[in-house]
Amino acid sequence: MKLKLPTMFHGTVEKELTNHEEWSHYNNNMIEDQKDFVFVRFSGLHLRSMENLQSCISLRVCIVSNNFITDICPLKSCIKLVKLDLHGNQIKSLPDTKFWSELKNLKLLYLHDNGFAKLKNIYMLSACPSLIALTMFDCPISLKKEYRRFLVNSIWPLKALDHHVISDEEIIQNWHLPERFKTYNCRLFFEFCTTLKKGSTYEDEI
Repeated sequence: MKLKLPTMFHGTVEKELTNHEEWSHYNNNMIEDQKDFVFVRFSGLHLRSMENLQSCISLRVCIVSNNFITDICPLKSCIKLVKLDLHGNQIKSLPDTKFWSELKNLKLLYLHDNGFAKLKNIYMLSACPSLIALTMFDCPISLKKEYRRFLVNSIWPLKALDHHVISDEEIIQNWHLPERFKTYNCRLFFEFCTTLKKGSTYEDEI
């Protein structure tokens, strides 16, 4: 059965409905509907909080890029996530390992263009059991010399980091491979965070 997913409201509509006498009734119905959402996209809406997503327990694809979000803890109930796009926000630290260990289906995580500056602030991702692709370029931490090696050897399921498939040379220290298998070789380039066109669907994402 193909689901027809409702579009969640953004800041402007929410502000208008707050002054409406039926807001309480509408809000209760909205929370109930959110339990069935599998795909939401709130890009560039100046959002500062993710609290509206707490009840989206069926969520599989969540795109909340280019906002002003600093805390992603409200997503702790969204344990069915497969893809989470948080790039272009103001996140500087991540939830603890328990949060990530519960996201057993999460495979794609986009964190690039955020405020991560210390390796200890991202070590929690090592608890994510199925994470195969991660982006953290354009974060202060990506300028650190050992940044890539640290992540590659902390997140064991990881296959691609910042547009490149992980080379065995990065995993096994002091192992020198032929040029085509070396870290950052053009043959290992992999664009896995392309931007979908406006109006794209859940099926497009999957």
